[in-house]
Amino acid sequence: MPAFLDIDSMQRRTYGYAKQGSGFGHTKIGGKSVLVRGLNVLAVTLSTPLAAPVVAATRLRGGSAGSARGAASLVRESIPTARQAGCSGTLILRGDSAFYSAEVIDACRSHDTRFSVTAKLDPKVKAAIAAIEADAWTPIKYPRAVFDEQAGGWVSDTEVAETTYTAFTSKKGKQVTARLIVRRVTKLNEQADRGQDELFSTYRYYPIFTESPYTLLQAEEQHRDHAVQEQVNADLIDGPLAHLPSGHFAANAAWLTCAAITHNLLRALGCLASAFHARARGATLRRHLINVPARIARHGRGHLTLHLPARWRWQSAWITTFTATHDPPATRPA
Repeated sequence: MPAFLDIDSMQRRTYGYAKQGSGFGHTKIGGKSVLVRGLNVLAVTLSTPLAAPVVAATRLRGGSAGSARGAASLVRESIPTARQAGCSGTLILRGDSAFYSAEVIDACRSHDTRFSVTAKLDPKVKAAIAAIEADAWTPIKYPRAVFDEQAGGWVSDTEVAETTYTAFTSKKGKQVTARLIVRRVTKLNEQADRGQDELFSTYRYYPIFTESPYTLLQAEEQHRDHAVQEQVNADLIDGPLAHLPSGHFAANAAWLTCAAITHNLLRALGCLASAFHARARGATLRRHLINVPARIARHGRGHLTLHLPARWRWQSAWITTFTATHDPPATRPA
């Protein structure tokens, strides 16, 4: 089973006075891109198709830092962490176009890790896409796809194809030749709803530069699963990173590290609780397993009794977790 390292950046706002290392950067509030003062968080998460993502590495940077700054060195740090966590098979780094750089890909290749990164639509990539044969496109089973029994395949407005591409040719000694997987989506004419049909089909293209060993459709689907990191970002933003509390950059970096450790411990707690909680979001885990509506009673010196709610839905999961973390380990026979 493959394991995936996902890299992404997010900006965390700072409130009140200007904090050390903060700067202005773009972020989205209410669906609109605005400039706010803050610090930039770079994070790498580790996941498998059966396991929710945990944080493998984090780094705090100045608020005006570009997404890719420090990404290559962070990738080099996170790969040994993934191997130590038991990912002995195929390991794939996934990222968006901000991490489409020779340095990041070189960090992957030098540490026996494959990559799957969204390519930038520069003139060379556009030329490679234009050279793909018309019959090379394969429809994807998408939400609006229709299966044609006579044709024996899916009829969809989303198709995928691949070709071979050499990237970073302008950088001496850093050229990389790999697969260029392209997903194209039909771009409807804005006038079509008014009864004016299109004369020519036009598309939006989403190229992926990858060394994935899997088939075309598998590799493309796995790359889109990079969005699982957004769940981690949302959990961190909803909790410990609601705002960074200190005015000192080093203290905020330590706060970020503690937030990552807390997230991973919470994920471990969910795995101990039940199969449902193993995949649940952090907010759900806190509501079901941490913020327990129980009553504490004291009996004698140092003896505490925790009275759980009657007919509590998550009692079995909570007791399973409590037993696993508090019972002494079984002694081994001599």
